[in-house]
Formats: sequence, C-alpha cells, structure tokens
Amino acid sequence: MRMGPVSRRAFAAAALSAFTMMPQASAATGRRGGAPHSGMRGVWIASVANRDWPSKPGLSASQQRAELLTHLDTAVRNRLNTVFFQVRPTADALWPSPYEPWSQYLTGTQGKDPGWDPLGTAVEEAHARGLQLHAWFNPYRIAAHTDLDRLAASHPARRNPDWVVTYGGKLFYDPGLPEVRAFVEDAMLDAVAKYPVDGVHFDDYFYPYPVAGQSFDDDAAYDQHGSGFPDRAAWRRDNIDRLVRETADRIKEVRPGARFGISPFGVWRNAATDPLGSDTRAGVQTYDDLHADTRTWVREGWIDYIVPQLYWNIGFAAADYAKLVPWWAEVARGSSTQLYVGEALYKAGDPEQPAGWQETGELSRHLTLAGKYPQVRGHVYFAARDVAADRIGAMARVVADHYGQPASPPR
Repeated sequence: MRMGPVSRRAFAAAALSAFTMMPQASAATGRRGGAPHSGMRGVWIASVANRDWPSKPGLSASQQRAELLTHLDTAVRNRLNTVFFQVRPTADALWPSPYEPWSQYLTGTQGKDPGWDPLGTAVEEAHARGLQLHAWFNPYRIAAHTDLDRLAASHPARRNPDWVVTYGGKLFYDPGLPEVRAFVEDAMLDAVAKYPVDGVHFDDYFYPYPVAGQSFDDDAAYDQHGSGFPDRAAWRRDNIDRLVRETADRIKEVRPGARFGISPFGVWRNAATDPLGSDTRAGVQTYDDLHADTRTWVREGWIDYIVPQLYWNIGFAAADYAKLVPWWAEVARGSSTQLYVGEALYKAGDPEQPAGWQETGELSRHLTLAGKYPQVRGHVYFAARDVAADRIGAMARVVADHYGQPASPPR
C-alpha cells in the first residue's frame, strides 16, 4: 500500500497498464445537517520507504513525534475518524518488539532504537483526538532487496534462511511454511497484546504480485505440505486462508474489542475468468495471482471489514469504479463483514494519471456513487501525505460535499 519501489499501488498500476493492455446521505458519506453518525472515514499512514511518515530516516525522536502528531491533527481537521498506521512495514517493528528489529525507516539503521515508542505514542495521541487507530501489518515482506546480510544481525530471516524466498528482486517469508505463519502471527500479535489498538489491518501483499518470467520458489514447502490439494494454487490459497482465520481467532483471544480488516487489490476475479467475478479486465486477480480469496473471506465472515483498493476513476475501461462498487456491495450483502472503499487520493492531480484524476470532483463523485449502496459503510484514503498536500483540492471537496458533520468511528 505504498508508493515507490516497494509500492503495492505501483504493482497494481503496472498490472492494469499491461492490458493492451448533490451527495446522497448514507452511513458512508455523512450529512449536511442533523446529528453526527457512525461511518468509516479513514486514512492510511504508510511508513515503508518513508512514504508518509517519518518524512525521512534519521530524524530526532522529537521531530518524528511532531510529524506524527501533525498527521493526526490533519486527519481531525478533515473530519476523519480512523488512522491505519503501518507498524510492521518490512518484517520489522515500530514498537519495542521481542521478535523483530526496530524498523530502518526510523533511524536509517535496522535494529537501532529510535529513543521512543512510535506505536504507543500513536495510539495514545489518536485516542486523545477522538480517532481510532488500526495497527497495519504486512505479513510476509522482508526487504526490497535480496541481500540477507544487509538485515540486522538479529533478524529472524538471517537466523532462518530456509524461511526466505527471493523473488522479483526482493525477499519474502514463505507463506507455505507453518512455522513462518506461526512466527508472523506471534510477531504481529505482540503489538496487539501490548497496546489498546482499535483494529488490526493487513494490506494486499500475500503471495507477491507476479513478475514476468519469474516463479516463486516454494517447491520445498509444497513437497512437504502440499499433499491433499488438487494443485499448488489451491494449497497456496489455503495457506493464506489459514493466516486470515488464525489471525482473526487470535485477535479475539488477545484483544476481543479489536476489529480485523484487510485492504486487498480491488479485483477478486474478472468475469471472463469466473462468472462470479467483476466486469473488469484487470491484469491481476487476487484469487489467481496473490492466492488471496478475498470474496470468501467476506462471505464467510472471517474478517470484520474489507477495504478493496478501488483505485480507478469512474469510467476507467479496465477496472471501472462504477462497476466495482456494486460488485463489492453485492459480495458484502447479507454478510457480517463491513465494506469500506479504498480511495486513491494520491492520484488526484497527478499528471501521469487519466483525465478523470485531473478533476477536483472525481473523488467526491466516488462518494456520491457509493452512497447509493447501503453496504458501503465508509471510505479510506491513500494516504496521509496526500491528505496533507491535497494537490488539487480533491480532499477539501470531499469534506465540503460529504463530511459536513463529524462522524464517530464505526464499531
């Protein structure tokens, strides 16, 4: 869920480019008048590659803290009610973890103590402002390079190189190993046990996005654990299903009030692949390429909420926002999983994006359209830096058109 060389958005944009490759009141959008109500108004704060926070590695503890508080204040000023704070960007930690080293994005050196507790501060200060805080974890990504020796000496990947797969110029934990799954759950749940977070959040990286001409080498894990499955893809999906179900169960044990949600790439499957799929022509399908059966997670109620990344403008041919919103609304209909929509604020005003994103009102139209579907219970914006910059006033337009009243965080 990030920009730059490790960006899930970049992966998604690349995949889609390979194809040829007034406002209605609702629980999602808010009212001009009347009493405040509940609905998700969220923002992601990405730490990977210093995307949003901290602005660069090596800032002092006081500078880092000041920047973080500014993001929280900006969220409040825009009448948002929830922050999704990335606390485990690359198999490391933004809290004092007994499992993994301090993140390199704090000091510039992985494993170096930054002199303060970012997650603890974020939770306390978010709550002081009436914001909920969901701790955002990336389960399997280790590094945006392939050199284990560049990791901190104490890094679990260095101590367990058989857990590691090199793919696409990056390092990943192998999701097919039960010991890996147990470890990453332990590492993530440590933060959930220690801090009164309101939610636990995964982004869209499960098995990595496909890289042309390369295969993810999990032969050893498949040989050892893949019996009983019709093919490797089914086994891989089961590995991710197990991660999701086990994490959900463990959250209920450790912090029963915390909600568990996931923000996947926005296309489960294209209708040309599966009649249950969406009317899209996406180059990536989460079911087939990331081995993430996002539709089943919703239908079975394994997660409390889902935030599909619908990062395309209304009318975009390969993946039309106006077609994906009703598809996801139908998936969520009758389930116990709440549906929020991930919004690509970062595209607004970017000259490299389609014409729709040059219009200040594109995002506001998204909320108007989504407001026609009662299953859509809110929106989450990527990302904090873009909320602050608001390059062409797209966020200000959303606030003016849809967030005239405060909204308490959803429960």
